[in-house]
Amino acid sequence: MTKSRDDIFLAEQFEGIFAEYYSVVKYFAFMLLKSEEDAEDIAQDVFTKLWTQPEIWTKVPNLKPYVYTLTKSTTLNFIKHKKIELAYQEKVIEKSLVEELSQEEDPLNAIYYKEIQLIIKLTLDRLPEQRRKIFEMSRFANMSNNEIAEKLNISVRTVEHHIYLTLLEMKKISFLLFFALFFK
Repeated sequence: MTKSRDDIFLAEQFEGIFAEYYSVVKYFAFMLLKSEEDAEDIAQDVFTKLWTQPEIWTKVPNLKPYVYTLTKSTTLNFIKHKKIELAYQEKVIEKSLVEELSQEEDPLNAIYYKEIQLIIKLTLDRLPEQRRKIFEMSRFANMSNNEIAEKLNISVRTVEHHIYLTLLEMKKISFLLFFALFFK
C-alpha cells in the first residue's frame, strides 16, 4: 500500500510539530507532576490527541496556545484521576484492615481492633472542633466534600485541607504506635 502525497505531507508536518513542542510539553507536565515517567505519558497523550485531529493543527496559525491548553487539561485530568484512584485505594486498604482486625476468630484481632478504635477516638478528641467535625462527617457520615462544605458554609478546598491534616495526624500516631509496639 502506498501513501498518498497528502499523507506524506501531513506526516512531515506533524513531525515538525512534534520536534518543536515535545520537549516543551514534557517539561510543562513534569513541572506539574514531578515525575519523569508521568510527564512522558502526558506528552504521548497530547501528541496522540494532536495526531488524531489534523484538522486543528493544519488550520491553526499559532499552535502554541492550543498545545499549552491541551497539555494543561490533559495533565489536570491525569491528576484528578490519580486523586480518585488514591482515595479509592486508601478506602479499600482502610476497610480491609478494619475487617481483618474485627474478625472474631482471633482474640488478638479483636483487641487490636478495639485499640485502633481507641486511637482514632483519642486522635479525634485532640483535634480542633471544626477539623474533627469535618472528618467525622466525611468518614463516619459518608458525606462528600461538597456536602460538608455546603452544610458548614465553607469552601470545598477548606474541607479537603482539614481532612488531609486529620489523616496526617492519624498517620503520625499510627507511626508512633508501630514503633512503640515493635521496638520496645
